[in-house]
Amino acid sequence: MRTQLLASIAAATLGVGLVAGCSNDSPEPMDPSSMSTMPSMDTAEVDADFNMADVMFARMMYPHHAQAIEMAEMVDGRTDNPELIALAAEIEAAQQPEMDQMVTWLEEWGQPGPAPSMGGMPDMGGMNHGSGSGMMSDEDMASLTTLSGAEFDREWLTMMIEHHEGAIEMAESEISDGSNPDVIEMARNIVTTQREEIARMEQLLG
Repeated sequence: MRTQLLASIAAATLGVGLVAGCSNDSPEPMDPSSMSTMPSMDTAEVDADFNMADVMFARMMYPHHAQAIEMAEMVDGRTDNPELIALAAEIEAAQQPEMDQMVTWLEEWGQPGPAPSMGGMPDMGGMNHGSGSGMMSDEDMASLTTLSGAEFDREWLTMMIEHHEGAIEMAESEISDGSNPDVIEMARNIVTTQREEIARMEQLLG
C-alpha cells in the first residue's frame, strides 16, 4: 500500500510540475535551459536543503490536513459529546499551523503550491477514499453532514481514524525518504500526535 501511495503522490506531483514548467507549449518543460526560471522537479535531490520527498509531503499533506479541518468544523451543532468536540478542536488547532508552515516551505523552495483539494483530490492519481491516503470522497463528506448525535459521532470517528491512518502513512514515507530536518520533524510529530488521537477515537467508539 505504501508503494502504491508513493507512486500516486509522485505521479500527481510530477504532473503538476510539468504543467507549471511549460512555456510556449515547449515539449521539454524540464530542459536544463529552463532551470533559471523554474526549480527542478526531478526525483533526484533538488537542493541541498530539501528533496522531492519533502516537496511531495508538503504538497500532499496540505490538502489532507485541510480535509481534517473541514471534518473538525462539522462537529459544531451535530454532537454534544464533549470528548469528541474537544478532539475536533485539538485537530484544528494542531493542523492549521502545520498547513501554514507547508506553504512557507514550498514558497522558500520555489516549488508549486499545495495540491488541489477539490472533490476528494481526484487529480492525484485516485488519492481518495479507500486508496490508502485516508482522504474522504465528496460523497463521504456530504453523507457526514446529514448525520447528528450518536450516529454522527460513530461515523465521524470511523472516518477520522481512517484519515489519520493515511496521514501517518504519508508521514512515515517522509521520515524514511525526506532530507529536510524540519520537514522530517513535522512528520514525526504527525505520527506521534495522530497515533495518540487514533487511540482516543478507538476508545470513544468502544
